[in-house]
Amino acid sequence: MDTEILNCLNLEKPKSFFLFAGAGSGKTRTLVKVLNEFGIKYETKMRLTGQRVAVITYTNAACEEVERRLEYNPLFSISTIHSFIWELIKGFNNDIKEWKINKLAAEIDELKGLIAKGKLGAKINYERQQKIEKNIKIIDELPKIKQFTYSPNGMNQDKQSLSHNDVISIGAYFLQNKPLMQKILVRKFPILFIDESQDTSKELINALFEVERIHYHSFTLGLFGDTMQRIYASGKEDLGRDLPARWVTPRKKMNHRCPPRIINLINRIRSDVDDKEQLSRTDKAEGIVRLFIAPIESDREKIEREVARQMTSITGDENWELSRYTTLILEHHMAAKRLGFMELFEPLYKSKKYNDSLLKGTSEELNFFINLILPLIDAHKIGDQFTIARILCKYSPLMTIINEEIKQLVRVKETDKAVKQFFNEIDKHIDPTCLEVLRLIKAQNLFNLPDTLAQLLLRSDLGITSKDENEAENIGIDDYLDELLASFHAPISQVRAYGAYLSGYASFMTHQGVKGLEFPRVMTIIDDSDARGFLFNYEKLFGAEDKSKTDIKNEKDGKETSIDRTRRLFYVACSRAEESLAIVAYSKNPEAVKTNVLLREWFEEEEVITYSGLGII
Repeated sequence: MDTEILNCLNLEKPKSFFLFAGAGSGKTRTLVKVLNEFGIKYETKMRLTGQRVAVITYTNAACEEVERRLEYNPLFSISTIHSFIWELIKGFNNDIKEWKINKLAAEIDELKGLIAKGKLGAKINYERQQKIEKNIKIIDELPKIKQFTYSPNGMNQDKQSLSHNDVISIGAYFLQNKPLMQKILVRKFPILFIDESQDTSKELINALFEVERIHYHSFTLGLFGDTMQRIYASGKEDLGRDLPARWVTPRKKMNHRCPPRIINLINRIRSDVDDKEQLSRTDKAEGIVRLFIAPIESDREKIEREVARQMTSITGDENWELSRYTTLILEHHMAAKRLGFMELFEPLYKSKKYNDSLLKGTSEELNFFINLILPLIDAHKIGDQFTIARILCKYSPLMTIINEEIKQLVRVKETDKAVKQFFNEIDKHIDPTCLEVLRLIKAQNLFNLPDTLAQLLLRSDLGITSKDENEAENIGIDDYLDELLASFHAPISQVRAYGAYLSGYASFMTHQGVKGLEFPRVMTIIDDSDARGFLFNYEKLFGAEDKSKTDIKNEKDGKETSIDRTRRLFYVACSRAEESLAIVAYSKNPEAVKTNVLLREWFEEEEVITYSGLGII
C-alpha cells in the first residue's frame, strides 16, 4: 500500500489519491515513510526547480510531529491549513481588496433589502444603517491599505488584518476562479497532501478538486482521512465518493493502536455505515471493554467513581482506581455544564455562524478575551507591570508612537491614566460580564474592538434584537448578533473556563477533540441530558428513544441525521483506547439500551453492567 502511494508521486506521471486511514492505522508513519522515499529519488530535481512538497495537517502539534519525523527537511513544507493558504495568497493585495469590496458590497445590498422590508422606524434599521455606513467607510479606506496581514495564532484586529474565515474563503475563491493562482500552487507544490481531509473546509476541498481536475497531468492531490471520523459540520460530507477514475484509493486495514476486543467493537459500530473493517495486530493483548448503564437521574460522581473501582477489579490495573485514565465526554455541552461555562457556550452552540468556530476554538470574538483581555487582567492582579506594558505596546492604539517627544510624553500619561481607570473599574466587580468589560475597554479606548464586538455594543445599547418589531420574517446577515449578545451576558470567568478547557487544562476531553490521540485507559461518558445538543443523540443511537419524523425523512432522502453524527462520534471515542475501555451511559431507559446493544452484537452479555442508583442490577 505504501508503494501504491509512492507510485502516485511520479513527477512525470502524477496521480491523485484518497487514502482510507482508519483509527490507529499508522497514517503518520505511512506519510513520513513515503515522503522520505520520495525525497531520496526526487530531492535534487525538486531543489533545482525550486519546488516543494506541501503537507497540510490539522493542528500545530501535528505539524511539529511530522516535521520532527522528516528531520526538518526543507523539501517539505508542513503547515496548518490557514498558514498554508495565507502563504499562497499573501502579497496579492489588489485581488484581496477586490474580494473584500465585493463581500462588503454584497452585505450592504442585503442590509438595504432588510431595511426596505422592515418596519418603518424600527430601531434595528438604525443599527443596519450604521453597519452600512461602516462598510462604506471600510470600502473607502481599502485603497489606503498597501499590504494585508494575517497571523494564524494572533489577534488579527488591525484594519489591514484578515480573519481566519476570510483567509480560507479568499483562498478557495482564488483557487476556483483565478487561473494564475492555480498555476502558482501547482508550480510551487506539485504534490499536496492533506491530513484529516474529512474535516477540512468543504469550500477549500472543492476548490482543490477543481485545481486537480484542470492540472491533473502535473499535480498530485493526496487526501488522508476516514469519513467515519468526520466531526465538524464544515467538512465535506461525501468526500471519497464518486472520485474520478484516474484517482487511486488505497486502504490501511491494520489498526496498530487498539487491542482486538476494541477493534471488534468499532468494526461493529461502523458496520451500519460501510464495510471498512480493521484488522488487529497478533502481538496485542485481547483488551477489555465494559458498558455501564445507569438511570438518567443518577449521581454522576458516585457512578463514575464506582466504575473506576470496578474497572480496577476487572482489569487488574490499579491505575483505574488511582484516576489515571482519560475521561471523554460526549461533546462540548457536557464540558460547559461540568466546568461552568454554559451561559457563554449555549447561545453560540445554536448559531450556524458560530458553532464551528466555537467547537474548534477559533472564534475571534472569544479569542479577543482569551488572548488579550484575560492576560491583561491577570497581569494586573499579580502586579506584573512588564506584561501589562508588553500587551499595551503591542495592541493598544493609545501606544501609537508620536515623533514629537513632548506629545509622546503626554500620550504616555494619557495611556497610564486610561489603564488605571480600566483596572479600577475591573476591581469593583467580582466577576463582570463580557459586555461590561467591553464597555470599559471602549470607554477608555484601550483596544480596537473587532467589528462584531463594536456592533454588539451598539445593539446592546439600543436594546434590540433582530427578531424585534415584527422583524422575524426579515432575518439576514445580522441575526447572528442575537446569539453573540446572549453569550456575552455571561461573566468573564466563563470565558476563562472555556479557554482552560480548550487548552487541555481541564480534566475532561471531548470526543471531538481527541482525533489522533491515544490513551491506555479511557472512560467515555454518554449523557444526552448533560449534552443538551441537537447535533447528537445517543439515546436514539442506542435504541432508548425512537427516531423522529425528521430522522426518518432524512434517512429516506439520504441526508445526515443526528444518529449518523453520533455514531461517528462514538466511533472516534472508542477508538482512542490502547488497553481498556469503560463506557458509562446515562439513559432514560437502561433496559432498552442493554437490549439493543446486545442485539447489535456490540457487546457480550457479561460486558454490560446495569446500575440502579449505586446498586448493580
